[in-house]
Amino acid sequence: MKTMKIKSLAVLVLALSLTTSVFAGTLKVDAAKSTVKWLGKKVTGEHTGTIALKEGSLVVENGKVTSGKIVMDMTSIVDKDLTDAEWNAKLIGHLKSDDFFAVATHPTSELVLTKVESNGSTSVFTGNLTIKGITNPVTFNATSSKDGKNTSFVGTMTIDRTKFNMKFGSKSFFENLGDKVVYDDFTLDFNLVVAE
Repeated sequence: MKTMKIKSLAVLVLALSLTTSVFAGTLKVDAAKSTVKWLGKKVTGEHTGTIALKEGSLVVENGKVTSGKIVMDMTSIVDKDLTDAEWNAKLIGHLKSDDFFAVATHPTSELVLTKVESNGSTSVFTGNLTIKGITNPVTFNATSSKDGKNTSFVGTMTIDRTKFNMKFGSKSFFENLGDKVVYDDFTLDFNLVVAE
């Protein structure tokens, strides 16, 4: 009888510890399975590509994400729409230059989540985005879905690049650009995958 009680207690402790690991703690973002897609537009068209995640984690309390940190590897930025190798290389070189992301001096960008308001599978994320060493507040929506032990958070951030000292081709700062205008806003579509 005593042995049975000890075994029952052990099972209960194990069950509670597993529940706690799901409902409270830190979940690591799977950088290999997660994706970040960028889209930038100009008067004459648009370009799109990807940025790899370096690392990330989400803090969970009472079964809900409350905060977190995502680090993007800006050296990994690639373009997916230009098939001409020379033009593709020129675009990426320009995006990595000081006109845009200044990758040589700022190889990473990071998003620090400070507040998450959840309503079912939809959440409003609030935090601070740092690009080129400049930090600005951001707010965006994301939806979550579960596949086995993996949970995905999918959403879009719209970012005003001029707030991060990326003024190249911006009609907000330069006149008479004609068809050389690059729009101030660009988007990051993300799919963050975490395993419980």
